[in-house]
Amino acid sequence: MARPHPVKMNFRYNVMTIFTYIVGIILIVQLFNLQIVHGAEYREQSNTRLTREGVLEAARGSILDKTGNVLVSSDMKFTLELYKSKVDTETLNHSILNIVHVLEKYQVKYQDNFPIQLDPYRFTLEGETLESWKKSNNFSSDITPEEAFNKIKEKYKIQETDPVEARKIMVIRYEIIRQGYSSTKALTIAEDIPREAVAEFSENGDQFPGINITVEPVRKYEKGTLAAHILGYASKISDKEYETRKDNYSQNDIIGKTGIESVFEEYLKGRNGTKQIDMAVDGTITAEYIAKEAISGSDIVLTIDANLQKVAEDALAANIEKIRTGGFGKVYDAKAGSCVVMNVKTGEVLAMANVPTYNPADFVGGISTENWNNYINNEAKPLVNKAIQNSYSPGSIFKMVTAVAGLESGVIDTRTQINDTGVYNKYPDSPKKCWYYTDYHRGHGWLNVSGAIEKSCNYFFYETADRMGIDTLSQYAKSFGFGTKTGIELQGETEGVLASKESKAKIHSDSPGWNPGDTLNAAIGQGDSEFSPLQMAKYISMVANGGKKIDVSIIKTIRNADGTEASRSDIDQFVKAKLNLGEDTTQDINIKPENLTAILEGMRSVTQDDGGTARSIFRNFNIEVGGKTGSAEAPNNKVNAWFAGFAPFDNPEIAVVVMVENGGHGYYTAEAVRDIMAEYFGMNMQNVTEDVTAIPYTESILGTG
Repeated sequence: MARPHPVKMNFRYNVMTIFTYIVGIILIVQLFNLQIVHGAEYREQSNTRLTREGVLEAARGSILDKTGNVLVSSDMKFTLELYKSKVDTETLNHSILNIVHVLEKYQVKYQDNFPIQLDPYRFTLEGETLESWKKSNNFSSDITPEEAFNKIKEKYKIQETDPVEARKIMVIRYEIIRQGYSSTKALTIAEDIPREAVAEFSENGDQFPGINITVEPVRKYEKGTLAAHILGYASKISDKEYETRKDNYSQNDIIGKTGIESVFEEYLKGRNGTKQIDMAVDGTITAEYIAKEAISGSDIVLTIDANLQKVAEDALAANIEKIRTGGFGKVYDAKAGSCVVMNVKTGEVLAMANVPTYNPADFVGGISTENWNNYINNEAKPLVNKAIQNSYSPGSIFKMVTAVAGLESGVIDTRTQINDTGVYNKYPDSPKKCWYYTDYHRGHGWLNVSGAIEKSCNYFFYETADRMGIDTLSQYAKSFGFGTKTGIELQGETEGVLASKESKAKIHSDSPGWNPGDTLNAAIGQGDSEFSPLQMAKYISMVANGGKKIDVSIIKTIRNADGTEASRSDIDQFVKAKLNLGEDTTQDINIKPENLTAILEGMRSVTQDDGGTARSIFRNFNIEVGGKTGSAEAPNNKVNAWFAGFAPFDNPEIAVVVMVENGGHGYYTAEAVRDIMAEYFGMNMQNVTEDVTAIPYTESILGTG
């Protein structure tokens, strides 16, 4: 290989040397120009202008009912901050006093931890804490409060002669020492400042050097406790939550904790923007402009109707109180319950009530220890959404499942009659009594399926279930969605328990296998079967609509900030992933017309015929209702009360299910269902309400249905 010519190499070297030399001279000249020629000018500019970036908080999306009533909104919370500015002590003290005067004018509380009070002078600290404070200020241990006050006044160079006015300055100066502040780190002086105060601070900015007012969205629950368990609540993000969400959240953000607020957090939370603030050296804001726009969160529109929700909550609460105080003739220690109102054709939840309830506003800004203890120590569990999170034995309102299974499987038909002799003795080791025998020591006699539903005859359904077996019964129950979540867009929904050979093996692993007595219990909604009120509402809706599958939902739509709406498929996909939902076992049953007619006629008789277990409640009601009462044994010798109904009978629109823990008899809860239906159909309550206590209390009316 040829070697480079030495002359050419020297030439290149010389060129590079000359080039480097020239660049160096240019840099020296430029540096001289910056530091010497224009140095004073540039220093003056840098000393008279500060630039700080601030956050533009995005408004959290609202939650509305189906008619557009706002249930949850975001109000604005204004916070007053103070940044360090290059002003002398006298100007700082004067500015602080001006700030305090404005705050007091609008009755705004501000931080006051200063340890000396006036009139009389006294320390607010005691013991070692006081001694430590004196030592940190180089005070003798025997200094008096007044002496300490005057020394601090002198230290802060406060010229105010009035001790009260002087102390106002000391309060803020003390916080500056305690917490520190700088041109980039603010001291928070006061929160929740009214708009009038904000306007005064803004209009007279030159009187308040260094102040800054931040705007933060705050959750506002417009209807108080209404629909609390649906809406949920939002509060400050926890350290644990922040660790996994640092990319999109700050440590001061609020985040949904329960209910819709939590499930749809990703939709409700907007995207923060940024603003740039230019300030003079004295802290006066000289310019402020938006660098990046904030984008508001999406609005969630629910399927519930706020007016119907209110009536449902009031009716349920009144019903529980009436049961508890013996308004139906017998006293039961009822304290809690729930109800669900559902569109039988679409599965939309129109109302969902729980008693007792709670106030979501208690959690805004952090719940107090007193309120938290009151909630968690209440044995009625007010924070639990009992309509979806708790499961209960359904009792007699399950009997339509047994009827559908028996009719569709062919073990009975609409003409089949079974003679209720009072005691079902087919299995002598496990005899089963009809409730009617327990009360009257005789059976119902011969009944077809419609009569068995009307009379809530246990014997009839024992025999029907025994003929078909548990596998057939559980298969049809699964088709109604029992044993799986409904898929409602809320956290914590229970799957419930569907009595079957498989469930017994899991629950009672040390017990013998399935036996005929287990089938008989399952037939009347007892044994291991436990379902939520929401699952029961779905089932009653499917009975009313002829066995057509419905998809339960409480979300009508989601409206984005740009005016578009999220697609139903996107919402469903999001919810399924967020809640980790499995496959739904619900399917169309396609109940034969003659079988459906027989079942529905039995439910009509419950509310319309003289022997119906809820006839006295609905006898003056203007709309014909199909229904079923249920009384289910519960732990600790309690009896939970159910009523499930639909209306209008000829063209069903809604299903209503009410459950009261330890409510005694299903007949009692029918009154709440009636009042809810009256609101839905726009009926005059005075035309349908009657004094139920005037109806003679008889076990034949109540029974176990």
